[in-house]
Amino acid sequence: MKTVRFASIAIVGAGILAVVGNAAAQSSYEVVMSGLDNPRGLAFSPNGALYVAEAGRGGPGPCIVSPVGEPRCYGHTGAISRLWMGTQSRVVEGLGSHALPDGSSASGPNDISFQGVGGAYITMGLGGDQAWKSALGADAAGTIVKMAAGGTLKTIADILHHESTANPAGGAVDSNPFGILAEAGGLLVADAGGNSLLSVAPNGKVETVAVFPAQPNPTPVGRPTIEAVPTAVARGADGALYVGQLTGVPFVQGLASIYRVLPGQAPVVYCSGFKAIMDLSFGVDGGLYVVENATGGLFFAPGTGQLSRVASDCSRTLLLTGLDRPTAVAVGADGAVYVTNHGVTAGAGEVLKITP
Repeated sequence: MKTVRFASIAIVGAGILAVVGNAAAQSSYEVVMSGLDNPRGLAFSPNGALYVAEAGRGGPGPCIVSPVGEPRCYGHTGAISRLWMGTQSRVVEGLGSHALPDGSSASGPNDISFQGVGGAYITMGLGGDQAWKSALGADAAGTIVKMAAGGTLKTIADILHHESTANPAGGAVDSNPFGILAEAGGLLVADAGGNSLLSVAPNGKVETVAVFPAQPNPTPVGRPTIEAVPTAVARGADGALYVGQLTGVPFVQGLASIYRVLPGQAPVVYCSGFKAIMDLSFGVDGGLYVVENATGGLFFAPGTGQLSRVASDCSRTLLLTGLDRPTAVAVGADGAVYVTNHGVTAGAGEVLKITP
């Protein structure tokens, strides 16, 4: 049976503010954005500005117990921030967000992707079914929102509705739109709750591209099987789609993989041996940059997140270690790599820049 995943994973280790640890031993970096609320996806606009989706810090309520037993409070604190010519600013505010009472581990705007000038698309997280959404009063949760150049927003696709009616992976209805890739022909969305990769046509029609399988649980902790929980999608130079997975409770070291997906075919494992992939992005050098929310053991040990570069033979080069729950990576046209830090914390989120 499926369970609500992202809402449950974010609580583990929440509120712990770790430093970057020994990150400088791998690569030098600078903090280019700060003061963010639960930063999630990163994306560059066509003019080179860097945008970050902030999941917010919840709000005054309603405050209710989630399907996995967490107290969650709803509010309109989700946002989109921009770094442009060295200046950080919030360009959109007031988006839906639910979080723990201290504002940590929020679910709201999860990712952002651009297609052309003025074509920004945002996944709005949920982590549950229609009843949970209604109880929160979260109108936009479980949907895809388009952000116009002027900052106006419009809901263009209902991912929760597709999960409710099609339920691609079976089991309990659970939708949490997470990673998104905007392309000329439409959108691709990783539904972390539904264990599926979806396509969204320009008219808003949602279809299933792939379903990711559960795996046997090798530990005595949790249920007999561990769900896939896909979190990120990127297009490779070979035309294939690459999907990273977080996996579910108890988040076992080495169990997460990157899948390669071709149209009409079942997804196949491309590289394995990860723990908790939150995002991936191909660089101008052809390498695949991968962010893991934590590493080592079970669940989420503080200060163990990392960024690595994965070569075509799946060999890895560590770039930053000791990160605190990083959630996203983006590569600029000049090859500079950007990664979030303090990704499940309100007010302390950062974006770090690594210059090659």
